[in-house]
Amino acid sequence: MTPAEVAAVFGVQAKTVAAWARAGRLDAVRTLGGHRRYRRSDVEQLLGPRSMVPRSDTAVPTQRTQGD
Repeated sequence: MTPAEVAAVFGVQAKTVAAWARAGRLDAVRTLGGHRRYRRSDVEQLLGPRSMVPRSDTAVPTQRTQGD
């Protein structure tokens, strides 16, 4: 998973995910280009009993109406 994907799951910024990796909370695998990737199993373990649904997917869309 990319840092952005992991961030979406937890509802945090990608830089927070990088900080977790530096602190040892989440293992990062480096691509040949040096980019961080995270194993889904590691993310699920950090989540614990929470679901893998990104917070943005749980929002209910609303519609604004203009007063007449």
